[in-house]
Amino acid sequence: MAVNAATPSQQRRLRAPARAGRRAARATLIPPLRGLLPLALLLGVWELTGSERSPYFPRPSTWPAAVGDLWTAGSLQPAAVATVNTFLLALAVAIVLGTLLGLLAGGVRTIDRALNPTLEFARAMPPAAIIPVATLLIGYNEQMKVAVVTSAAIWPILFNSRAALRRLDPVLVETARSLHLTTLQRVRKITFPALLPGIFLGVRIAGPIALVVTLLVEFLTQVDGIGGLIATAQRGYLSDQVWGLILVAGLFSLLVGGLIAALEGRVVRHRPS
Repeated sequence: MAVNAATPSQQRRLRAPARAGRRAARATLIPPLRGLLPLALLLGVWELTGSERSPYFPRPSTWPAAVGDLWTAGSLQPAAVATVNTFLLALAVAIVLGTLLGLLAGGVRTIDRALNPTLEFARAMPPAAIIPVATLLIGYNEQMKVAVVTSAAIWPILFNSRAALRRLDPVLVETARSLHLTTLQRVRKITFPALLPGIFLGVRIAGPIALVVTLLVEFLTQVDGIGGLIATAQRGYLSDQVWGLILVAGLFSLLVGGLIAALEGRVVRHRPS
């Protein structure tokens, strides 16, 4: 029996979901910047109403020159490298440990019940309270920074991974069983791809937390990093340097968020928006 060909209007309707998916993927790869308009408006008003002689709120136009002085003096480059290294290493450790612990707690109810009180207690500990203990046990070094930042950034990844595993569609599990897939094949082809959106959600939340805690640790302990430069500039009443360094940290956070969103758009582009 012959099958009638689809009409042009039917073909357009069939292609519409694919075009919508591609537009959603492009929007994820290039996040909209309209959210920065309030910040730009605030800086514009600040520039018009502020004073260069203000000891606390100098005009934003003075910030680049102040940061440029740090660059010329050779103190900005090593501080930025130290902050970026701590941030990336701590975030990577948090992703690995958070995902593994989340899958372990989400997959085995007995382990979840045993670990849940400890996890809830550790999650409630503020990073500032962990810093003195970490410095006593580890010292004022890079390992201490990574340990403190990891302890703060691991929780969104852990709990989102656990929740994603609990929300796993039973149909996927039954499909894997009916196909007689091995455990490794089941994890690689079904379980892990289904959990990726939840894991990426945790990473997107953990990224800003890791950056803020990195700056906090450097600020309080005076170790190498952007946070240490902010503390030094604050003690010297160099407000333009303080605001300029905060702006640098904010731009770095925006860049990291865009990169994570772009990676998520590439990896989970097969899923509906």
